[in-house]
Amino acid sequence: MTLPRPHRLDLFIALSGFATGLLLWSFGLYTTGDRVFDQRWAALIPLAVMASMEALRRTRPLTALNVGTLALVADQLTNGNLVTVLMFTDVVYAAVVYGKPASARRIPYTTGLITVAVTIGFLVWWQNAIALLVGVISGMISFMPAMTGAVVRNHRDAAEGARLRAEQTALLAEMDRSQAVVAERARMARELHDMVANHLSAIAIHSTAAISIDEPATTRQALTVIRENSVAGLSEMRRLIGLLRDSSGDAEPAAAPTLAGLDALVDQARTNARSSGLVLVLEDTRDTEAGLPAPVELAAYRIVQESLTNALKHAAPGEVRVVLGRGRRALTVEVTSTSGERPGPTAPGSGAGLVGMRERVDLLGGVFEAGPVMDTGGRKQWRVRAELPIDAKDEERA
Repeated sequence: MTLPRPHRLDLFIALSGFATGLLLWSFGLYTTGDRVFDQRWAALIPLAVMASMEALRRTRPLTALNVGTLALVADQLTNGNLVTVLMFTDVVYAAVVYGKPASARRIPYTTGLITVAVTIGFLVWWQNAIALLVGVISGMISFMPAMTGAVVRNHRDAAEGARLRAEQTALLAEMDRSQAVVAERARMARELHDMVANHLSAIAIHSTAAISIDEPATTRQALTVIRENSVAGLSEMRRLIGLLRDSSGDAEPAAAPTLAGLDALVDQARTNARSSGLVLVLEDTRDTEAGLPAPVELAAYRIVQESLTNALKHAAPGEVRVVLGRGRRALTVEVTSTSGERPGPTAPGSGAGLVGMRERVDLLGGVFEAGPVMDTGGRKQWRVRAELPIDAKDEERA
């Protein structure tokens, strides 16, 4: 296993410490003069070991502390060097700051206990005040550097935690922004489809009829319907563009459609379906004086609009019935049409209409059903049914 290379700053500290200690040694400046090893050169060995541990203070902090402790003890057996003691304090500090979390928590307690033990031991042995001075010095070279390192590490951990929280907050904000953009694009797609699809479908069907049927009256009637739907579609497009404009005041966006305009919507659909053999019937059994939340009214209007468009595209000649009813908790919208082979020109469908209706109902927490059913006479029909909840949340949303 390859050992990590010492940090450049640690190498500088090690070399500087050794050079300074060597300078004090050359001038004969010792910490004491009466030790076990009184040879002058003996003090250089702990100094060199401690300097080499300084080079490992960041990459191998626990190893540096253990070996440095042995070097400090050995230094006390020689004439001693002040720089050796000072470098040991830095090794203790680095072991707390750069060591593992468990070691960083353990070292301050360990050095504190050692300081207390040294003080008590020398008090028992010497039985004078000098023992207290030794305890203070012991705390200064071990316990105080460890506590300083603990404070610095706590500040660094707090700063790193704050940075991570800021990054997470920024990430969540970006996710929220992306989801908001996706939701807004989906809403715009539903609005565009619901507003324009019925007009374009009518234009496609009647233009096909004008081309395929060579009768002046039929052609004129088809062109009339085409013009009406193209003008209405252009108006709807202008409304959508107005909604997308910024607040520069270029256009005043129109109000969203409500169920009050349902009669006009059905009348327009009757005009478009006149040549298709479809008979449109509107049955509104709800209390029109009781208000509805704006999102519920908009969703119901769009569901009826899209269902009539689908009937114009695909329904066989017969009755198309639109039924609205209001209960205590929900508004019910049901559109049924005759299912079967449709004669004459048709318009292509993409299936986006059913998806849009289901999305509108899901956003309100309602129930949506669309599919073939059998009526009381045994005839096959296509039915779209939606239950739109009416509760306090909807009232607030309005």
